[in-house]
Amino acid sequence: MTTAGPGRGTNSVNLRLYNERSLLQRLRRAGEASKADLARWAQLTNTAVGSIVQSLEESRLIEPAGRRQEGQRGQPAGLYRINPEGAYGIGVRLDRTSIETVMIDLGGKILARAAHDMLLPHPDRALALVQKDVSRMIATLDAAQQRRLMGVGLAQPYNLGSWLRELDLKADFRIWDEVDFGAMLARAVDQPVFKENDGNAAAIAELFFGIGREENDFLYIFIGAALGAGAVIGGESLRGPTGNAADLGLMPVPPSRLASAPLSDRRWDILLSRASLNALARHLRHHGIAVRGHADLEACVKSSRPEVREWIDDCIDALVPSTRASLAVLDLPVVVIDCDIDSGLIDELMKRLDVGLRAIAPEARQTPRILRGSFRADAGAIGAASLPMFFNFSPRADVLRGRSRPRHPETANA
Repeated sequence: MTTAGPGRGTNSVNLRLYNERSLLQRLRRAGEASKADLARWAQLTNTAVGSIVQSLEESRLIEPAGRRQEGQRGQPAGLYRINPEGAYGIGVRLDRTSIETVMIDLGGKILARAAHDMLLPHPDRALALVQKDVSRMIATLDAAQQRRLMGVGLAQPYNLGSWLRELDLKADFRIWDEVDFGAMLARAVDQPVFKENDGNAAAIAELFFGIGREENDFLYIFIGAALGAGAVIGGESLRGPTGNAADLGLMPVPPSRLASAPLSDRRWDILLSRASLNALARHLRHHGIAVRGHADLEACVKSSRPEVREWIDDCIDALVPSTRASLAVLDLPVVVIDCDIDSGLIDELMKRLDVGLRAIAPEARQTPRILRGSFRADAGAIGAASLPMFFNFSPRADVLRGRSRPRHPETANA
């Protein structure tokens, strides 16, 4: 965070910070690049880029990657790449049916993980579990590495106490809507905590470490216990004033026609009641099939049970028009699909969504490209762990506006 006063000094510091982060993003996308490459991409002078590269190398955020011969004459160009050991992030993903914690490096590699497959307990109990997992992971870092720990990211659905009928959950999570778990966690682990909606967090992971290396604009859809989504526009995560932008799961849809669906006298339901793994589990249980967790769901998908095909039909029937409506508003050329389980399910959903979108494509509008997500079941947790590094190293527009600190930090003093 800059301490310069208002005026030209502040603008210069912000511009320098923005340029540093832009070069980091370019390196992340390119894998390796020379100073000349970076100067050309960023439209900066060789002198300016040389100064920034030196600063980033001294901060251990980038490292030399050998040399290459550019053309037939002159000295081989020195190459640089992101240094995976330049920074670390820890992520906590809270869901109504699980708690996951991972630690990643600046390259996005998972270094440690812990998972609790359980209905979300009381916040005090959840805090005890997460604090133990986070402390164990921090202890694996040496003193120098701990100084490069950027904080803890927290990804969770907003309004955890809502939509339990649609998700077929016999539980009471209303206490979660009354507590600030991010502040509780920050005090417990003595680290800054960066909070985000779980759909946005997973989209940020895709932006920072996955498809965002090549795509600046996409709609991200994650089918988990519920349905999470996020939008990336111009290389920035779209949040909205409440953090719920692109919340596709709440798109109004007609009620499901499956016999397993909860009875409703309403004309409209919401998408997550049909396009979610909880809806799939509900349909399987309705037909007498035991489902105790993701492994059972994946086994049913792998065996091509007819009940799975019935749910896919119902899911796609609701997902296609909801996606088309979102694209009409957001004007995005790419849709990214990911899921908590696979065994062919992601490919099937991608294929069916593509066919459905082409069938209803309006005149003068192209059908988006459908791409597979990068992280599957790890998307939410990696998304959470990405938050500290994203808010510290991404060239977001708010850096130029002088707001270089993350928008949702919960410090240990909160």
